[in-house]
Amino acid sequence: MENSTLSFYFNLTMFMSIGHHRYPAFVFCLLLYVFIVSANLVIILVISRERTLHEPMYMFIAFLSFNSLYGSTGFFPRFLMDLLSDTHLISRSACFTQIYVIYTYASYEMTILGIMAYDRYVAVCHPLHYHRKMSRKTVYTLAFFAWAFPACNLTVSIIVVVRLPLCGNNIQKVYCASWNIVKISCLPTSVNNVVAMLGAISMAFLPFSFILYTYLRIVIACWINSSEIKGKVLHSCFPHIISFVTYSITSFIDTALSRQNLKEINPIVAVILSLEFVVIPPVLNPLVYGLKLPEIRRHIFRMLCRKTPN
Repeated sequence: MENSTLSFYFNLTMFMSIGHHRYPAFVFCLLLYVFIVSANLVIILVISRERTLHEPMYMFIAFLSFNSLYGSTGFFPRFLMDLLSDTHLISRSACFTQIYVIYTYASYEMTILGIMAYDRYVAVCHPLHYHRKMSRKTVYTLAFFAWAFPACNLTVSIIVVVRLPLCGNNIQKVYCASWNIVKISCLPTSVNNVVAMLGAISMAFLPFSFILYTYLRIVIACWINSSEIKGKVLHSCFPHIISFVTYSITSFIDTALSRQNLKEINPIVAVILSLEFVVIPPVLNPLVYGLKLPEIRRHIFRMLCRKTPN
């Protein structure tokens, strides 16, 4: 029986015994998930229904909201079940499926933020050529590569992890993560470290560097223009900057946490830090774009007023 468990199941060990507090925690997390789904669906519906919002910037925002739905759905249902359960075993197939969904969500977030940065760069630095450079065909091409490249990259990476022989089944996490599985491999992890590093460079460092480069160009362009133009540029770029900074911080915390000895960290703090990565961006993005951008905010209020009975 032990070998069967070791072969077919993983044990998520970061769940603590919190007694009757599990029920308030479950309700809070359920409401959080409902808010994420509702808020991001509102953003998607408003952008898809309003023809005036069928522009590249707003379409990319819709992609970002869709990715938030995708990532949170890959995490919350299983997490909510585990909150009410006394055992936290997850099958190998379910575990690797969750890894694929959460990791592609993370990669999509970065690539979408990358093409959003390119959109702002063209709008600020090449305004006269914006509609030519950001045509509908260009938008769909950028979106295709933003989704296809991470999916292919993660497929190869996960196949490598799936084939590793394992000498344990305990994962120090509240959800499945590939690095935690690599750590319980029977083989030396040096090769896997190199593969993981190359994957991280291609999926995180390159888009991150590109976003920084585009904003450096935007800052230079604003520096030589009037204060009025600077204000307009800052207003249009501010939501994207918030999303980018939030995602960068939370993903860095998650990466650093996975490399630490979690036994030396307060378990409550460890759980909270591990949840930031899959909770804060999906919660924050619709608030930032829905409240900060006047075009989206106006259409949201209009849509809500239509559904309010007189």
